[in-house]
Amino acid sequence: MIVAFSVTPLGVGEEVGEYVADAVRVVRESGLPNRTDAMFTTIEGDSWDEVMDVVRRAVAAVEERAPRVSFILKADIRPGVHDGMTSKVETVERHLAEG
Repeated sequence: MIVAFSVTPLGVGEEVGEYVADAVRVVRESGLPNRTDAMFTTIEGDSWDEVMDVVRRAVAAVEERAPRVSFILKADIRPGVHDGMTSKVETVERHLAEG
């Protein structure tokens, strides 16, 4: 299962990086494969419970300091697939290279 999520603190001003870093820290400490870019943090795990526990804790980390939180989630639930974060990108890159 791959989950991409974005958590945004509201009511804290325009500079939100330190709040987002709290969420990303939770994800990185989870030990699950993860990747963070400018829009989303993506994590991969074997079960809904495993992945959603990390997402819940990441959102809670932002809630501790922000008066309001916005949260977006997208999931690819595909049992039996491992390393999908890497293999999906490699497939696209292979097709691009082939022209």
